[in-house]
Amino acid sequence: MTAILFELLEGVLYVAIGIVFCLIGYKILAADKHYDLNYEIDNHNKAAGIMVAGLFIAIAIIMSGTL
Repeated sequence: MTAILFELLEGVLYVAIGIVFCLIGYKILAADKHYDLNYEIDNHNKAAGIMVAGLFIAIAIIMSGTL
C-alpha cells in the first residue's frame, strides 16, 4: 500500500513540476515586449497559436511520461 501511494505521489509531483516549467517557458516567451503573445492569438495569428499548442503538447508528453 505504501509503495502505491509513493508511486502516485511521485507521478503527481512529476506532472506538477513539468507544468510549472512549461508555464515558466510561456511567461518567458510572453515577456518579450515586441511581441504580445496573447494579442497575437486574439488576432488569429496562426504561428502564435502553433507555438502555444506546442506548449500544450509538451505538457501532454510530460503527463504521459508518468504513466
